Amino acid sequence: MITHLRIDNRLIHGQVAVAWLKYIGAKAIIVCNDKVAVDKIQKMALPMAARGSNVLVFSIAETLQYEKEHPDEPIFIIAKFPADALAILRAGVKVKEINVGNAACIPGTKYVMVTKSIAATKEDAEMYNEIAGLNGGKLTSQIMPHNETTDFIAALKKAKLLS
Repeated sequence: MITHLRIDNRLIHGQVAVAWLKYIGAKAIIVCNDKVAVDKIQKMALPMAARGSNVLVFSIAETLQYEKEHPDEPIFIIAKFPADALAILRAGVKVKEINVGNAACIPGTKYVMVTKSIAATKEDAEMYNEIAGLNGGKLTSQIMPHNETTDFIAALKKAKLLS
């Protein structure tokens, strides 16, 4: 079962490797993004950034296959973009908790800073809204497990990216 799905374009960093993995109780971190999964340098570097934690770097299809083959394992997935997370949910996979961690602004896009660490475009906001819809209406933002959660859909509405 996917215990936690985090959308964070930084992928793996100290917060994820130490705090989130321990909090979730998963045995491994699955980095899920089709381009990252075929990038030899990232496949080598990401496990090093995880400070000894088990890291699997998978495409969306590989992630779905892994989840299917390990139905009782607590799974922690880091999706690079909301589109990656949305693809997992559209495949019918149930996720216990979905968290938006970080989304750096992408130059050349019409982004709005939704929080101090999350930039989103109107298109991103629509994907986040669909993610929430496929997750019982719930989507949060939380930097660290001990931090308070924020209703991310409400934050997108406040930023005028959703009505």
